[in-house]
Amino acid sequence: MAKTVHKYDAYLKQIEAISKIANLITSGLYLDELLRLIVQVTAEVMNSKVSSLMLLDPESKELVVRATQSISEAYNKKANIKLGEGIAGKVASMNKPIVVLDVRKDQRYVSRDIAKKESLVSLASVPMAVKGKIIGVLNCYTSKKHEFTRHEIQVLTALANQAAVAIENAELDLKARSAEEALVTRKVVERAKDILAQEANIPPFEAYRLIQKQSMDKRKTMREVAEAIILAKDIKGK
Repeated sequence: MAKTVHKYDAYLKQIEAISKIANLITSGLYLDELLRLIVQVTAEVMNSKVSSLMLLDPESKELVVRATQSISEAYNKKANIKLGEGIAGKVASMNKPIVVLDVRKDQRYVSRDIAKKESLVSLASVPMAVKGKIIGVLNCYTSKKHEFTRHEIQVLTALANQAAVAIENAELDLKARSAEEALVTRKVVERAKDILAQEANIPPFEAYRLIQKQSMDKRKTMREVAEAIILAKDIKGK
């Protein structure tokens, strides 16, 4: 009976974890904060020593550790992994989970020295994909030999899938904010350029160059320089 209750509690914990990650999809959190929450929830539900999240850099085709609850500086700063290399690289290139009983002895694992030093033993690594496109890998380590069950891999995969959607949403939101910021900046600079051109009686392109020069000389953004020009005009007008 106690075993059945324990199993039931574990299932509830897993469902709750998947729900937590799902809720992050529309949370509006910034990417770094979102990634930290994902590895935290993963570590809790999988009872793992270390969980880490690696995102794929589309230009270099390398997996980069972006979040982990490990306090090990060696692990947090370990080298990027090329697509197709190491365990994580193979997971990403094949878009399939890989389970390793002992990473300290597996020749495919590229950071065996760190694994030995940090007592990382068994590993479950699953791909993170959105609409078939790989964006990264979610890793779960234990400190003792552990044979991950099919159900555990399914739970970890469900977490990774939900996390991938949340990450994509956060990145799209960041791009939207950046585009909006760029538009606002352009409007502010245009207004400042017109003010400067009128007051100094110079062509608009020269006014723009003056703003650029001030930006470089003062080590401030063009928007900051432009806002100062607009503020000075507003103060004069009062």
